[in-house]
Amino acid sequence: MIRIDQIKIADRVCQGDIIANVEFVEYAIEKFGQIEISKIIFPYAYVLTQDCDLEQEYTSRTNENAQNQDKHLISVIVAPLYNLEQVYDGVHLEDIGLKMQTITRKVDKSDNKVLRQNNNPRYHYLEFPNDVTIPNSVIDFKHYFTVNNNLLLDMKKDYFVCKVSELYRENISHRFSFFLSRIGLP
Repeated sequence: MIRIDQIKIADRVCQGDIIANVEFVEYAIEKFGQIEISKIIFPYAYVLTQDCDLEQEYTSRTNENAQNQDKHLISVIVAPLYNLEQVYDGVHLEDIGLKMQTITRKVDKSDNKVLRQNNNPRYHYLEFPNDVTIPNSVIDFKHYFTVNNNLLLDMKKDYFVCKVSELYRENISHRFSFFLSRIGLP
């Protein structure tokens, strides 16, 4: 089970924050003089950007005497949390028309064990304590995206759920970077 920091909500976006109702803009196009915007709203998203970058960015933005904006971030890397049961059924993205691979639920089957023990580099399993209202979830490292930092900070004020403790954040960060740095084979 993952540990959650029981601290007050920080004034800035932090690595390990879990925020509800995070929007991903899929596309924005102009059609016949009208702007069409397609967005996906994820029930929960996990902040992956390194906390040192987020802290330096916040310090730079709040320092009125800053000589430059070198530490400012344009966006923050996040990844959606998917309900574990929906991942098993491969239906966690059916609202956007995608049918994903199914994973067996049986405890003695290797796919289930590999997922729950975080032995598949693509996924990270999260089991939350009873006082957090998020169901057992999975981060799919293939589905990361960015959100404007200021927008995410505004969203955090209303939709902050919890923050994953430092030890677990580091583990997730290492696993994410390992997944991104893998050698892609044809």
